[in-house]
Amino acid sequence: MFNKTGKFLASTAAICALASPLTMAAEKVLNVYNWSDYIAEDTIARFEEKTGIKVVYDVFDSNEVLEAKLLSGKTGFDIVVPSASFMGRQIEAGVFTPLDKEKLPNWKNLDANLMALLETYDKDNAHSIPYLWGTTGIGYNPELVAKYLGEDAPVNSWDLIFKEENISKLNQCGVALLDAPTEVIPAALKYLGLDPNSKNKGDYKQAEALLQKIRPHITYFHSSKFITDLANGDICVAVGWSGDILQAADRADEAENGVAVEYVIPREGAGMWFDMLAMPKDAENVDEAYAFLNYLLEPEVMAEIQNYVSYASGNKAALTMVDEEITSNPGIYPTKDAEKNLYVFEVLPPKIDRLVTRTFTKVKTNR
Repeated sequence: MFNKTGKFLASTAAICALASPLTMAAEKVLNVYNWSDYIAEDTIARFEEKTGIKVVYDVFDSNEVLEAKLLSGKTGFDIVVPSASFMGRQIEAGVFTPLDKEKLPNWKNLDANLMALLETYDKDNAHSIPYLWGTTGIGYNPELVAKYLGEDAPVNSWDLIFKEENISKLNQCGVALLDAPTEVIPAALKYLGLDPNSKNKGDYKQAEALLQKIRPHITYFHSSKFITDLANGDICVAVGWSGDILQAADRADEAENGVAVEYVIPREGAGMWFDMLAMPKDAENVDEAYAFLNYLLEPEVMAEIQNYVSYASGNKAALTMVDEEITSNPGIYPTKDAEKNLYVFEVLPPKIDRLVTRTFTKVKTNR
């Protein structure tokens, strides 16, 4: 009867016409900007299924890229993941919104000792949540390194990289360095017996001289390419982040390609860094951002991320759910002896920051 008169069809069409834009307007969206290869495969999908929030997920591979967006005044993101040493000065620039911890009931799962340490960068932990942390050390292919340097190669020392007699031979199988001045230059300073957070301009001249000496033997500078290249055996040594190198080892194992990858914290010491979750001042989807932050603080969720990316986290409640091969790996959770030589990356004065950038640019361009 309704079809004959057309009233039902007309009414249905009218309802559909009204419902479509309303549905679109009600769609919940969250924009996230994170490091590449830095979350479990199903973390986003499970969050979307649980909350009905659509996640637009973009990636970057350097703090400098993220900082440029943050300081532009219009990021387009609701959650970003800066390293703590960069975040410290970004907080001073006023680019983040303070967090309402009442909206984060899972805050209780965080490690109190780590949170106290992180107040160095963010007083009262007002703007940030620790995501993952690790060290910057050396990844290497034992077979290839032994082939070019012999069985007694100094794989547990920065000598492997910073002694020209070593890197000039390793160049035959490929050496990669992070495209990250604030990681590479402190490592050079530490190797020279200088303060990795030095505020002395003369120290940076010494670091530059060291890096210029080995520059002809560096295959490339990149902050993510080395993962695949190590896993495939296309390079034999990389200065990189602990979890990325361990991801390369996992990929090689999965591919069953006969390539072995090891990670070591050099005996002279290495940088210890923290990547933080923060909400830019211009975040438009604030409720959705809090939902995602609280979701990442769930122990089960963080443990799954750790088991996938092979990094340590600040979520103490997740630790019992993390695979033993991760919790017992000294490259992920350093030994007490290794901890003695670790250093954190401090927030340096703007003049020193500019000097670090200029120095690294000169080294990369071999000027």
